[in-house]
Parts: sequence; structure tokens; C-alpha cells
Amino acid sequence: MPATIQKKEAITPQEVRQILGIDNREIVNLCRSANITPKKNINGQIYFSKKEFEVLKKINNEKKSTSLAVTEQRTVITNLMTKLENIEQNITKNITDSVAKTIDEKLDGMDEVVVELIRCKTENENLRQKINELNKENYYLKNTLNSYKPLALGLYVKREDDFLM
Repeated sequence: MPATIQKKEAITPQEVRQILGIDNREIVNLCRSANITPKKNINGQIYFSKKEFEVLKKINNEKKSTSLAVTEQRTVITNLMTKLENIEQNITKNITDSVAKTIDEKLDGMDEVVVELIRCKTENENLRQKINELNKENYYLKNTLNSYKPLALGLYVKREDDFLM
């Protein structure tokens, strides 16, 4: 503490600002916290007693240490949040990669299966068409065969009226 403060009982707000390194707003906040009302001298100038100044100084130091503790806590919390985000991203990336790899492996042969299925379907359609054509030809041949009627001695006669086309 400067020698001038030890000798005199009255400390001005300017000296409080210089010694504590704070502005008027912070002095007002400290006074409210300590429930201190500054006094006025005969000339109307504001001053603090040495005892009041010591209380203001103590509260200011407590606030600074509390502020440092809060800042440290915020830093720790920020670091923890960053680490948690990194862990979350790593887990998400690993799971996504794993799922994507598994799906790729499972679907790897599906392209060939789909191509084979399409080829089988096309072949099936072609066979159906061929069956339809053969059924038509079979029907025509049966009708043609039925249009021949046996006569005597292994001879056959074609009747035109029985023939349907």
C-alpha cells in the first residue's frame, strides 16, 4: 500500500481507481456489495475512510479471484465440450463408415443378381411367346388333322366344312 494512504484517513475515488485499477462503475458495484456509502467532506468531495478502502480492496480481490475461477471453469468446460464433440464425431464417423461398408458388402453382388433376374425375366417372356405360338400351331394342326376323315382301305378324305381357321 502506498505511503500516502497509510498516513491519511481519507481516500478519494481517483486514488481508489488508481490503486485497484477499476473504473467508477466498478467502485459503485463494490460499494453496493460491501454496503458502503462514500462520505462527503466540507467541500462536497467524495472520500472513503481507510477502513472502507480496505473492505473495498478485499471485495475487489475476492471478485477477481472468483472471476479467475469462473474463467478457469469456463475454459475447462469449453475444453470438455470440444473433446466430447470430437469423440461424438469420431464415433459417428466410425459407425457411419462401418454401416456403409457393411451395406456395400451386402449389396456388392446385388447388381449381378438384378442383371440375372432381368435376363431370366426376358427369357421367360420369350418362352411364353414361343409357347403361345406353339399352342396356336398345335390347335391349327389338330384342326387340320380332324378335317381328314377315314374312308375304306386306309384312305382319308379332307372335309372342308369341318376346317376352322
